Amino acid sequence: MLLTPAFEIGIWNAWILQVVFYLSMFIPDFFLDKETRKKSKRMSQFPPFKKKEKVLAISTHAIIMPAVLIYSIFLPLKTGTAWLYAGLTIFAFSLAISIVTLFNIASAPADKPVTKGAYKISRHPMYFSAFLMFIGVGISCASWVVLLLAVIWIVFWRIAVPAEEQFLIELYGENYRDYMSRTPRWIGIPKSSTFTSS
Repeated sequence: MLLTPAFEIGIWNAWILQVVFYLSMFIPDFFLDKETRKKSKRMSQFPPFKKKEKVLAISTHAIIMPAVLIYSIFLPLKTGTAWLYAGLTIFAFSLAISIVTLFNIASAPADKPVTKGAYKISRHPMYFSAFLMFIGVGISCASWVVLLLAVIWIVFWRIAVPAEEQFLIELYGENYRDYMSRTPRWIGIPKSSTFTSS
């Protein structure tokens, strides 16, 4: 990785991965009936965060995601290198998690927490998949800038997530507490029994 970021507009730049990731969010629309899609509006809703959590959550969507997307236009993929293959493997994993998560959200009853599919291995697979997507893009391009933004992304969500979980406890009660007691917050990190720990 170079200390100075690469800036070069081209077809084989990281924007391709970004576009694939964001377009994948529409895949459930092609497979789920209209009524199911309509019932599930959770995908685009933030819980009622307090000021600090709201600023962090909005920053991830309004600053970090657009910054990586715009930067990716000028960021060449490291074709023919181990960087590309390692990054694409992580990116493909993030894409799979994201697609499964979207189907899980869209097909779950609105009056119950989402607990199936990707939600069996993480309470927040959508945030985790976006984090992995940024890591995959950063490695594919050997870009420390994207990797740094990925770390900032997950740190912001790590701070905001407890407030979201508290909201979900208030919304779903014991159902969500039971779910929390058996499911880790992030993939690979041991489960917690309260909403304030990881």
